[in-house]
Amino acid sequence: MSRTFSPSRPTRPPRTFPAKTAFPGLALVFAAFFFAAGAPTPLLSLRQQEWGFSAGTLSLAFAIYAIGLLAALLVGGSLSDHLGRRPVMLIALYTELIAMIAFMVASTITWVIIARALQGIATGIATGAFNAAIAEQAPSHLKKLAGGLAGASVAGGLGIGALVTGAAVQFTADANLLIFAILTGVMILGIVFVSFTSETAVKRPGAVRSLTPRLSIPGKIRREFAAGLPLHIAGWMFPAFFLGLSPVLLRLHFALDGGLVAGFTAFLGPFSAAVATFAFGRHPARHSSLAGVSFILLGILAVLFGINATWLPAVWIGAVLGGIGFGGSFGGQIRLIAPHIQPHQRAGVFASIYAAAYLAFSLPVIIAGQLAPVWGLVPTLLAYGVTLSAFAAVGIVIQAVLLKSESTPKPALARSTVTANSRPD
Repeated sequence: MSRTFSPSRPTRPPRTFPAKTAFPGLALVFAAFFFAAGAPTPLLSLRQQEWGFSAGTLSLAFAIYAIGLLAALLVGGSLSDHLGRRPVMLIALYTELIAMIAFMVASTITWVIIARALQGIATGIATGAFNAAIAEQAPSHLKKLAGGLAGASVAGGLGIGALVTGAAVQFTADANLLIFAILTGVMILGIVFVSFTSETAVKRPGAVRSLTPRLSIPGKIRREFAAGLPLHIAGWMFPAFFLGLSPVLLRLHFALDGGLVAGFTAFLGPFSAAVATFAFGRHPARHSSLAGVSFILLGILAVLFGINATWLPAVWIGAVLGGIGFGGSFGGQIRLIAPHIQPHQRAGVFASIYAAAYLAFSLPVIIAGQLAPVWGLVPTLLAYGVTLSAFAAVGIVIQAVLLKSESTPKPALARSTVTANSRPD
């Protein structure tokens, strides 16, 4: 009896989420990284009271995250341009998962600092890959929204993470265990989700060579990138103030120890930034950049007034104003640069942008933490605010000059002049 062989069936490609699901889903997973980054703000203040470490150690524990993130950006920021988006996103998620577990079991500030550094490395690996993947998964009619959604994920995640954790500190017996157990579960879900998203990048050779630390800024965007640096410095120094320094300010200057007030104060700016990102997205990018950096200046002036007058509502008003400005200015700069980036350059360029951003997010806070015991808390914070104001003022001038030059009518073509002059009398 002969056996009949049927032709072999082609192997089915693995099932993946459609773009309309992958696009918002990846933005939510990316936001989870920054929710986790904002979560330690109220917890670090609580740990300082329990474990008795110095203000300098507190600022280091906050800023080591940004240092790890910056290192990962410089080394692996363009890795997904070579290996693909999905493998790099998964590496980031597994590293973040280890960091969440380390936070959950940490018993000393040393372990918290190690967990915070791991968290920064994970977020640095994620930044270029997720920004590029979100832009590439966006449906064609939502391409303009993609950059804003990625920016809103960063700001909104930081703010909501601080607020939720602050509430947990206020109302639960073990906020650290609760928050990081939940985040551990979130990262596992993120791993599952990303595993079923389609690959959007064409793999290219040179992955090992791409690990050499360098910035990737194509010639077409170098002028715009340089013009945006004062804006990025002022913009990212602003949320760093609230996430890294405001818990100490509240406790020592305003005599407020509650986790909820610390979380709420840290929440206002980033959340306002996330909302503003979408509101400003309806307006031209240059106008958004100029208006945004102007709001940042108004915000820090209100904060400085509140500190000097010991009036907390002014600090909160300043947080909202500066947050609005951060959302408008950062989103505007992304929209000015994004159209000029080739697909294979996306991860590297986003890594360069965030490298500048996170230097501004980390170094001033570390310096302030070291100076506070010498100068005093309030003088140090006032100096921080004045420095931020100076960068914002420079950013306003640069963006105003660029806006004016772009609005000036172009001179008539020489050919038109020749034609007019050649008419018979």
